[in-house]
Order: sequence, then C-alpha cells, then structure tokens
Amino acid sequence: MADIKTEKQKVKEITDKLEEGLKELFESEKYKSYLSTMSKFHNYSFNNTLLIALQRPDATLVAGYQAWQRNFNRHVNKGERGIRILAPAPYKIKEERDKLDPVTGEVVLDKDGMPQTEEVEIKIPAFRAVSVFDVAQTDGEPIPELEAKELLSTVEGYEDFIKAITFVAPVPVSFEDIPGDSKGFFRPTEKRIAVQEGMSESQTLKTMVHETAHSMLHDKEVNKDILAPAKDRNTKEVEAESIAYTVCQHFGIDTSEYSFGYIAGWSSGHDMRELKSSLDTIRRTASELITGIEGQLRELQRDRELMQGQEKESLLLIQNSDLSEYSLVNVRGMDAAEVVETLSAMNDNDRRNVAAYLESRGAWTTEIANQDTKEFGEHHLDVRYNTDTNEVIDIKVEMELNERAKEPISADDVILKITHSHGFEVERITNKTPEEVQEIMAVLTKLEDKNTQNIRD
Repeated sequence: MADIKTEKQKVKEITDKLEEGLKELFESEKYKSYLSTMSKFHNYSFNNTLLIALQRPDATLVAGYQAWQRNFNRHVNKGERGIRILAPAPYKIKEERDKLDPVTGEVVLDKDGMPQTEEVEIKIPAFRAVSVFDVAQTDGEPIPELEAKELLSTVEGYEDFIKAITFVAPVPVSFEDIPGDSKGFFRPTEKRIAVQEGMSESQTLKTMVHETAHSMLHDKEVNKDILAPAKDRNTKEVEAESIAYTVCQHFGIDTSEYSFGYIAGWSSGHDMRELKSSLDTIRRTASELITGIEGQLRELQRDRELMQGQEKESLLLIQNSDLSEYSLVNVRGMDAAEVVETLSAMNDNDRRNVAAYLESRGAWTTEIANQDTKEFGEHHLDVRYNTDTNEVIDIKVEMELNERAKEPISADDVILKITHSHGFEVERITNKTPEEVQEIMAVLTKLEDKNTQNIRD
C-alpha cells in the first residue's frame, strides 16, 4: 500500500508541475521554446511534450536508462538527472456486469426473467512517473541521423516539399498573384488554398503549411468534429501559426521571423480548459502534417531512385567459348561497371541463370537475341560473360586497353601485354630496355613453372 501511495505522490508532483508550467507557458519565448520541443517530439502526448520543454528545452531525443543501452549502444553518464514524464500504466479489474446479447445488445434474462450476470475484465487507465534522458546526457555509439538541421531561407528539396504539402492538404493548392499584402488564404466556400507567387522558398512553405492547417481545422466539412464550439478568429490564427512554426522547425525551414508576442494577450481571454484544448489541437495537427509530409518525401525519393535506376542501361552478351550458344540481354537499372561487379560476385548456383541473378539484384532484363534468332553486332556490347570460363569483360575497358596499345611511343619505351584469366592488360615500361624486360619475364616464367611443379608434386 505504501508503494501505491508513493507512486501516486510522484504522479501528483508531475501533474502539479504541468499545471504550473501551463500557466507560465503563454509568455512569448517560453511558448516558442515549447513549440520547438514539440517539433522534435511530435509523437509524444501534450503533457509529456510540455514536461520535456519545462525540464530540458534543448532535448533532441529521449529514452529510458535501459533503452539507451539496449537500442542505441549508449549509456547514461554518471550523475545525470532524468527528465520526469508520465508513462501509461493501466491495470485490470474484474467486475460482475449484466450479460448482453452480442447481436441485439440487450440484457440476457434467465428463465425467471432476471438479468444474467457475467464476470468481465476491465482495463483502468492509469499513469506512473518514469525518468528519461536526452541523448546529450549519454555517451556511446554515434547517432548520425540526429545531426542538427540548419535553418535556411532557401530550402534543399524545395520542389519535393511543395509536392508533399500539396498532397497532404485536404483541398487544392494554387499559386497566384494575390492583391494587397496577403501571403495566402484558405477559402472554405471555394474549398481551395491560394499562395502568393514569387515569395522566398521558406516563406512559401510556411504559408502553405499555415493555410493547410486552416483547411484541416477550420473547415466544418473537412473537420468532422461538428459538436466542437466555434473558435474566434484569433484562436484560429494562433493554432495555424503555431502548427506552421512547429512543422517548419521540424524540417529545418527558417523560423527566425516567427514572433509570438501576442500569445499572452490571446491566452488571457481563455480559460485553462480552452487553452489545453487548443494546445492539444496544435500538437495533433502538427504531428499529422509532419508524418504525412515525411511519408510523401520518402515516396518521392523512392520514385526518383527508381527512375534513376531505370535510366541506367547496358548490353550484356552471355556466351560460351565458341559462340554456339549465346544470349544478348538488355540490362536496365545497371551500368556496365555495376553489371561487371554483380556478375563477378556470382557463385555456382547463381551462374545457372545469369539473367535471373541480375534481376534478383535489382536489374530488369530483356533478351534481344540468341543463337536461334539473329546476329548481333559486338560493337554495341557493354559487357561479355563467358559461361565456360566465367570470364567477365567490360568491353569499354577492353577497347581502351587496345587503344593504349596503339598509342605512339618513344623509341626507348617497351610495351608489354599481360594476359590473365580475366582478360589482359597493356603496360608501358619506360625505364627498361626490351632485353631487360625479356630477362625479367623469363625469370617470372621459371618461377611460375616451378611453383606449378611444386603444387603437382
């Protein structure tokens, strides 16, 4: 019983801290700091986001003591003080309840007309206090994806952001010359968003997110919560601007122009229940936008990689030594060097079907000709693979070597052609006479013959 009381006291201490922090939150810089924290922890509840912002506003990634060791190969530094948050700790109880018919939902009666009862298990929501630690409080293996995003007015991947935001917006988005000073608008009656053309990249994206937030929250046909009370204009602007700041901060888009000096005046006109409701709305909508935009950015990147892969193309000749059997194959998704590298890594099982092996490595193959169809021109080839010797030859490299052999040379130079299992190499020797090169090669040949004899013996 003492343990339960202690746990309840711990939770009460945290909830008291939340209430106190909420009262102080609506000061311009504190509110901005809270939104910055939320941009990094958008999947956390409102309460835990606020608790992290109050205790360690510069946190970037938090985890429990054991989780750092188990999931990241990092350890919490000695003497570090944890960030106290609330973790779900539901428990189950059993109760006697009236038995209900699963089809009609009505109470089931016994033969005497009395309600039948049954024991059911009920989950009771509860929370417990836990400690988490920021990555800055730990040491161990690096986490490269945590590199800080530099806030830029020009945005890397700007066109992708435009496409992603346009996709997640619930209404069409257009760019046009808007009269006056307006940067953009959402018109519920027309079901569309307009953004001023010609603005900086960062301002364009901020405006798109701002107006998208309006379209998600403040259009009764899009926002299905028709029972929610109507919000005043200032509340709508605070919510949309807060969401835009959070989303842009998350993606490293310049947010230096944002100011929330008006936040104190706005909050003073609302009770705590209304403020909590708006803050939770901001958190949920920002998280939904961040998740949606990230998903679209990944999709666009995958499509781009696929297109780039398809643009690569090479022509492969799979042949036996006397060309009595051959297959001329168009390989898409790999250039010649990649085909050579892939084929060189084959094992005996892979060699049974070379085209299938290439496809298992991400290529697309189409047979153009074989020994039963038509002739081929070798000058079109990129790679040749000999099924008898398993020799893989990059035609371009081979041609370059042949060209090197034809280059004018000094009278004192010696050209040496070295043949091996993978083809041949042409070397120019400039510091030896032909006689000296012949002597060296003779010695090498004797050494090779001797080694071969030793192996046979």
